[in-house]
Amino acid sequence: MRPYDEFATRMLPRILDAPRPSEPIGDRLPAVGLEPERKPRPEPAESKKAPSVVKASGRMAIATLTSRITGFAWKVLLAAVAGLSAVYDSFTVANTLPLIINELLLGGVLTSVVVPLLVRSQDDEDGGEAYTQRMLTMAITVLLAGTVLSTLGAPLVTSLLIDDSGEANRDLATAFAYLLLPGLLCYGLFAVLSAVLNAKQIFGPAQWAPVINNLVIILTIGLYALVPGDPTLNPLAMSDPKLLVLGIGVFTAMTMQALFLIPALRRSGFRFKWRWGLDERLKEFGGLAAWIFGYVAVSQVGVIINTRVLTSGDEGGVATYSNAWLLFQLPYGVIGVSLLTAIMPRMSRAAADGDNRRLIGDLSYASRLSTLTLLPISAVMVVAGTSIGVALFSFGKGTLEDSERLGQALAVSAFGLLPYALVMLQMRVFYAMKDSRTPTLIMAVMTAVKIPLLYLAGGVLSPADVVLGVMMVNSLVFVVGAIMGQVWLWVQLGNLRSKRVLGVILFTVVACGLGVLAAWLVGLLVPDALGATLQAWVKLVLQGVVGLGVAFGVLVALKIDELNPITRRVTRMAKRA
Repeated sequence: MRPYDEFATRMLPRILDAPRPSEPIGDRLPAVGLEPERKPRPEPAESKKAPSVVKASGRMAIATLTSRITGFAWKVLLAAVAGLSAVYDSFTVANTLPLIINELLLGGVLTSVVVPLLVRSQDDEDGGEAYTQRMLTMAITVLLAGTVLSTLGAPLVTSLLIDDSGEANRDLATAFAYLLLPGLLCYGLFAVLSAVLNAKQIFGPAQWAPVINNLVIILTIGLYALVPGDPTLNPLAMSDPKLLVLGIGVFTAMTMQALFLIPALRRSGFRFKWRWGLDERLKEFGGLAAWIFGYVAVSQVGVIINTRVLTSGDEGGVATYSNAWLLFQLPYGVIGVSLLTAIMPRMSRAAADGDNRRLIGDLSYASRLSTLTLLPISAVMVVAGTSIGVALFSFGKGTLEDSERLGQALAVSAFGLLPYALVMLQMRVFYAMKDSRTPTLIMAVMTAVKIPLLYLAGGVLSPADVVLGVMMVNSLVFVVGAIMGQVWLWVQLGNLRSKRVLGVILFTVVACGLGVLAAWLVGLLVPDALGATLQAWVKLVLQGVVGLGVAFGVLVALKIDELNPITRRVTRMAKRA
């Protein structure tokens, strides 16, 4: 959960550079505000060749979708060659460590503090080069220290995430950690260099770099499948071929992702040199950074407890959860993020203008559109969850039992998809209002609710079902967060037009109920003689098409106003075809 990523957007003075749509997003309230007068500044080399905003946005969307597809592909491939087993568990734990530490060192503070100042520094006489060099020097120093210390303390760091009472292999996870924790430097550098390029209005390389990472990992998994042996036999032998292939290959992918940005940075005209000392401008945002760091720290505590409970259950629990969570997030990543990317600048502008009416309109509209697009998908995930798991993860070393459990974990947690999207939206509204304290407090309450429920699931459920309980707890926590966020926004902003949102939710629930019924009935028609995997694919396609078709068909028949832009666009595309 990184809703503070968009916090940088509301602080960027250049947000008004973007063209304003002729028809506003909210409840058709006019856009207001005058663009500040700026001194002309020579553009970077790549900016002169920059395509139109529409084309650039389209290319970024393609890059993001490609990244998600290739990222999902290598996780499915790893499950096929290693199974949802202790190997996958240990690798996932070790691969998570650099991300957690990077978040604590730089992630949230970099987004909320450094990125906005990078843009503002471009008004300096040197175009912000000295400030950027100083920021990079500081970031590299912090990352190097963190990388060295965390790698040396790999056994201790790994022990934070693994509970020895279960079947997780701590020794194997530690061995992977020695190979993957140096990637902390690469992850941090990628984040910092991406920030520098984005401040220069160069977005493409940072969007495509994760694709390079994923492709290298796919090649690594292919080599892993060809190498003989089993790393679980002797995990302490760091010369084990499979261990080295997977660990070094993934570290190479992290390195390639960071290095991919350097040519674009050089073409932009920037040249790095060591420049020591803190910039005075950072002091202005000290309190802001403290609350962001608090948010990150609290959320990572939840991640650690989440992983410890998973490792207290059956072997493969972490791997099952990781892939189920990836599938859970996928609809939001494709639909929700696109919606927030479009609406966040408008909410930021409305908040900056003190126009609460327009801010509430955009919030209400985004909530309704999220409901209409995500609730039918979550409904289909409930009825087709098991088919999704079997269809995607029953190949190779993946067993039918493990893939069914993964699908069940997705199905029992699918109800949290809409609350998850609403929490992300609400957090961004708070940040748009320059309120970094409230999201941290909400996250603290969510984590306080989550931790005892996680331990309850680990203690009450059988080891095999712990992952189901953990997924359900996460969804319940999002429900709590969405309710808290709505109440808190009502206190701050007043009437949020909640009746209209609740009306859309009610109509969508009715439509989704009919869609689920239709999907369940069509699933009964698929014969068992096809075999488990083929039957799962046939069910998945039929239930997806029928369930979504009926749900959206009912919504169109009910003439929900918020669907009009979507139906008009689909109609135009059909006529062109």
